[in-house]
Amino acid sequence: MSKLSLTLACGNYEIVRALKEGAVQPEGIDLNILTDMDSTTRHWRFLRQEQFDVAEVSISSYIVSRDRGMPFRSIPVFLHRRFRHGFIFINTTKGITKPTDLIGRRVGVKSYQVSAILWLRGMLEHEYGVPHKSIEWFSELDEDVEFTPPEGLRLTKIADDKSIETMLAEGEIDALLHPDIIDPILDKDPRVGLLFPDYKAEEIAYYKKTGIFPIMHTMGFKAELVERFPWIVPNLYKAFEEAKAIAMKRLFNPRVVPLAWYQNAWEEQEEVLGKDPWQYGMTPLNVKNLETVVGYSHEQGLIKRRIPLDELFLSVSEGRKRGHFRA
Repeated sequence: MSKLSLTLACGNYEIVRALKEGAVQPEGIDLNILTDMDSTTRHWRFLRQEQFDVAEVSISSYIVSRDRGMPFRSIPVFLHRRFRHGFIFINTTKGITKPTDLIGRRVGVKSYQVSAILWLRGMLEHEYGVPHKSIEWFSELDEDVEFTPPEGLRLTKIADDKSIETMLAEGEIDALLHPDIIDPILDKDPRVGLLFPDYKAEEIAYYKKTGIFPIMHTMGFKAELVERFPWIVPNLYKAFEEAKAIAMKRLFNPRVVPLAWYQNAWEEQEEVLGKDPWQYGMTPLNVKNLETVVGYSHEQGLIKRRIPLDELFLSVSEGRKRGHFRA
């Protein structure tokens, strides 16, 4: 009997390794897995051109796509999470020493809509008293989904021949929110530093206060695919869960990772974030996480209404007390 062939685009993560290598195979599905592209390219190709059947996609852009009625759905599989306090970069000559020093400043972003930046704007506003409209924003890339800035938002797209990272180093902008570690930091350029030098302490304090380990990406589907083959939803969800379980079992052995103090890092993560900080599904912690990011998207004018989570995420339930064979 032939299987349904699907193309899946995602990051090359340890938690999907078993799927990529075929150790886990979703029942009835033959996956063609693509991992050789950066996140922004993958998101663009999925949301703008629908090149993949299933794709890891920006949670921010996915929420916007649903608000626009675009033909995508999602399951609660979150391959990428990251705390973001360490991704606020400053020009060291501008006298910026605390978050409120960003008020009234010129601040760059890779793109305005990207998940990391959505989270950071929300955190700055709600945790540190920096309203997002108090800043003049400069973006480098076009957005995953078309976006018209709401009234009162000052947002300028820089020229194609300019670099937002160079603008920061040369003082054309005062700060930069970015999803990646930027080149001036890697090059140890003294003109560029971090708003939070001890960002790890800030992130731990944030988690202890909020219980949020920010979700960056979700697993998107073409809507027509779900309509035609609804059975793929629980089957793929279970496959992602199984692949993650295999990865975590493997990573528990410190010999597999070439880091001197890896065991200490593993134990510290568990102490702070619990047994399964990378959990999938609509768990209480994930619900709070997702309601927060939807709220930020609405407050910042990316979406017109606070979309209920049951509209954003497909149910992966197989029924209460079902899903396991009885011997």
